[in-house]
Amino acid sequence: MLVKDAQREMRAVFIGGFWGQLVCSVLWLASAALGTWVTSRAAITELVMGGFFIYPAVQLLLRLSGRPSSLKSENPLGHLAMQNAFTLPICMLLLVPVTEFHLNLFYPAFMIILGAHYLPFTFMYGMRMFIPLSAVLVVGGIAIAHFVPWSFSLGAWIAGVTLFVFAWIGRGLVQAEIQG
Repeated sequence: MLVKDAQREMRAVFIGGFWGQLVCSVLWLASAALGTWVTSRAAITELVMGGFFIYPAVQLLLRLSGRPSSLKSENPLGHLAMQNAFTLPICMLLLVPVTEFHLNLFYPAFMIILGAHYLPFTFMYGMRMFIPLSAVLVVGGIAIAHFVPWSFSLGAWIAGVTLFVFAWIGRGLVQAEIQG
């Protein structure tokens, strides 16, 4: 299978990452709400625990929408996607000492990790839109940590909205490709 064909299948099956980013945006926005109106502990717990259910939720949503929910076995990008998925929880271990150092750095640090996680999607999907998504998350995390360190939830709100917007951008790009 050629790389461009593998990427095309990845875009088509996962709709440019639409459901994954949409589920992530809901998790981040729910966490932001918990962090704003409940407790930081509840917010962090929701985001970390909810993250383990992203892939099953995406699979369920793909099936409910009547779409294929997996790549062909000969598509090598499925293995790359799985490897990339495991980098996120491994890197999240860094959030423990960062958060112990300064609780309000949880979301900015997580935004940087998430942004780095999305960068390989540029190749996996063959979609350059993941470069600005990564940049917004990384630069946003750095900016919040440096300029708004007193805010606990701001990073979660920004990440949640960013993921929501880019989910729809990716969906639109894939729909335009299919129709064109």
